[in-house]
Amino acid sequence: MVEAVVAGIDPHVPVVPVRATRGKYLRAEPVSLLYAQGRVHHAGAFPLLEDEMCDFGPDGLSGGASPDRLDALVWALTHLMLTGPEPRIRQL
Repeated sequence: MVEAVVAGIDPHVPVVPVRATRGKYLRAEPVSLLYAQGRVHHAGAFPLLEDEMCDFGPDGLSGGASPDRLDALVWALTHLMLTGPEPRIRQL
């Protein structure tokens, strides 16, 4: 579904399907190290994402909700910083 929506807006935007083989906490650990090393910075304010980041632990979020924003961030940073090519800015 995501591929169809993105392709409907811009067919040239690459979409990389992913499948989780580990839990969210284990997937987030390498990304948390990128933050600790100062290699990740946010441009702007993302209060809902930052709330999830502060509340997330080995048992998930304290309220039991799914950390959707955090999980999307982890997948994106894993692709860009740990497994993908050098990040670049695309001209519009």
